[in-house]
Amino acid sequence: MATIKRENPEISIILPCRNEEKAVAFCVNNAKNALKKYGIDGEIIVSDSSSDRSPVIAKELGATVVKHDKKGYGIAYLEGFKAARGKYIFCADCDGTYDFNEIPRFLSYLRQGYDFVNGNRFRGKMDRGAMPFSHKYIGNPALSFILRVFFRSKLKDAHCGMRAITREALDKLDLQTTGMEFASEMIIKAAKNNLKTKDVPINYHKRIGKSKLRSFSDGWRHLRFMLMYAPDYLFMIPGGFFLLLGILIMILFLKGPITIGEITFYTHPMIVGSFLTILGYQIITLGVYAKTYSVSIGFEKKDRLVEFLAKKLNFESGMAFGFLLILISIVFGFVILFNWITAENKGLFKTNEMIFILTLAISGIQTMFSAFFLSILLVEKKK
Repeated sequence: MATIKRENPEISIILPCRNEEKAVAFCVNNAKNALKKYGIDGEIIVSDSSSDRSPVIAKELGATVVKHDKKGYGIAYLEGFKAARGKYIFCADCDGTYDFNEIPRFLSYLRQGYDFVNGNRFRGKMDRGAMPFSHKYIGNPALSFILRVFFRSKLKDAHCGMRAITREALDKLDLQTTGMEFASEMIIKAAKNNLKTKDVPINYHKRIGKSKLRSFSDGWRHLRFMLMYAPDYLFMIPGGFFLLLGILIMILFLKGPITIGEITFYTHPMIVGSFLTILGYQIITLGVYAKTYSVSIGFEKKDRLVEFLAKKLNFESGMAFGFLLILISIVFGFVILFNWITAENKGLFKTNEMIFILTLAISGIQTMFSAFFLSILLVEKKK
């Protein structure tokens, strides 16, 4: 029988299972038949957290059952990987949506030297009703597009449940997430580790049993995870836009009101400019925190900005720069105050200039506290 365990099977098929009593027999049998039909030396592992008869059925059919009872799509795979002994790892949902006769195609690419092979349901045939309209035309395409843009991945179906990877490549990824975002993490880290990837068209069938997907919450978890891994898009780009726009507005209105047509703008644009400058600077600072934290805990292997901060800047230089900004604001503040006190005609206080100075002071204070916090995050990095 093709599923007889040997010391080193070529491929390990991992099936994450949670209450799939109606589908598990179909999937295990389908996988067994595929292994036998194509003469592939493999093992079938059902990673289970069911409260129904799913694990019993799987075991009776000859599959290895890893009973962990931990809820989560990602944790099911992580537990299954621990038991896998194959040179190659093949992943597929245990719901009848995938045809295990696709295994030879995936395996052939891995044998050719590809590290990671991902199915593409949108280039194959999809059964009517197999995927909800919102998933087919909105959710999956949008999230897959964002992932390709953010991480320069060539894979077109980021949430396809059928994929295969070499054991060596899998160990490099150091996968950690336990929920549905596991699918995104795998592709993101494949891109970041420069794995040789292949996009393979596959057919997609209507699932057996009730779906456990929660469209909005699961979609949000994928998006949130992608943003967490892409601080440039979440923090640096919008922060830089707000900062530059705010500085531009403050420079334009620094000397006083501006008349455009029949409308004269006084102090309000300066307040808006100050707000945008402080907001932009704060967002950029958070982005630097996020980048540094990601490197310090191992989410990112390296980041050029973090490497620069760790090697070229230190706590003292950051504090000095922040203090310099504060000092400049104090000096100019006293100059403006002195000129106003000594003027014969007091008139209105130069509000726009004071807003500019206070914005500079706030930025200086922010810089000093940021330098202190970054020095904490960079301690291990400097070592």
